[in-house]
Amino acid sequence: MALARPGPPPATAAASPASTAREAAIPPAAWITGLVLLLMPAIASDFFLVQVFGWALILGTIALSLQFLAGYGGMVSLVQMTVAGFAGYMVAILGSSGLTQISLGWPFWLAVPVAILLAVLFGTLSGALAVRTAGIYTIMITLAIAAAFFYFTRQNETLFGGFLGFNGVRAPVFWGIDWRAPVPFYYLCLGWAAIAWGLVVWVVRAPFGLALQGIRDNARRMAALGFDVTAHRIAAYAFAAFLAAPAGILLTWLNGQIAPGTVGIGPVIDILVIAVVGGLGRPIGPFVGALLYVLLRIFALDALVALGLSGQRFQLLIGLGFLVTVLFSPDGILGLVERARRRGGGASERGGGG
Repeated sequence: MALARPGPPPATAAASPASTAREAAIPPAAWITGLVLLLMPAIASDFFLVQVFGWALILGTIALSLQFLAGYGGMVSLVQMTVAGFAGYMVAILGSSGLTQISLGWPFWLAVPVAILLAVLFGTLSGALAVRTAGIYTIMITLAIAAAFFYFTRQNETLFGGFLGFNGVRAPVFWGIDWRAPVPFYYLCLGWAAIAWGLVVWVVRAPFGLALQGIRDNARRMAALGFDVTAHRIAAYAFAAFLAAPAGILLTWLNGQIAPGTVGIGPVIDILVIAVVGGLGRPIGPFVGALLYVLLRIFALDALVALGLSGQRFQLLIGLGFLVTVLFSPDGILGLVERARRRGGGASERGGGG
């Protein structure tokens, strides 16, 4: 008598589609946040629109590239701000600026793609050097690349404009729209931030992202299974550079200039602080950290002056916030929110059971 092949347990078969649906569902908070961001020009002034939210979206996107490498690849890279600055320098050199003796004057539709391509190549080469190391050595070699680029741009006047860099780098005007005007520029920043976030969410669920997370957890086992560990890590650096490069161009358009100070050691560390404070476990974390950083950067100085203290101590507040976050929540602000939510859910279940 033939025996029937046993099927999966009914509970498992029923739970799998439900769990998949829950993972694919977008939480209501995300819809509300997206709606508020879309309607922001109707409720915010031009200053808040560009100098607060626009700047936070740009820094959050650059920090997102670091979060992708660190959170899903286990590689803490300090070269992401350098990649963004490299793209900014390239768009100033290839396009138009106040330094007409260096800038080539290419149209924006040619200068911008080439600048992004060169920045991605720079980030990929940096990753090819960094993936040969691990842990603290990865941090040190990427920091060394960032420092070398900073000093090179500051000392090279022929190509990078030296200490003063490039000024008069303007956002383009096309389709009859000045994209440096507050509302169009805000939507430009919001659009790229949304695309970058969506790409990260999609990639980490794709086979490449799953393999990268497996390499993060156990590189030796993944190599034994036939995965090219080095190639996956270099590809991750290339993808992260693709996220950071357009944000670097937007940052250059926001400031109207690009100089060595943009890619200095301070901004490089700031991106790390933003990513860690927001949370390395989720792609939305860098944007939360960036908004907090921008608010502190803008308003902490005035608050300190009002208290009779030196306004230069705003960096101290940022540093203290970083230390407190790391001490009490290694997974950032989102980790604190998640633990508070779990405690609240556990308390409600205990109350209901009683």
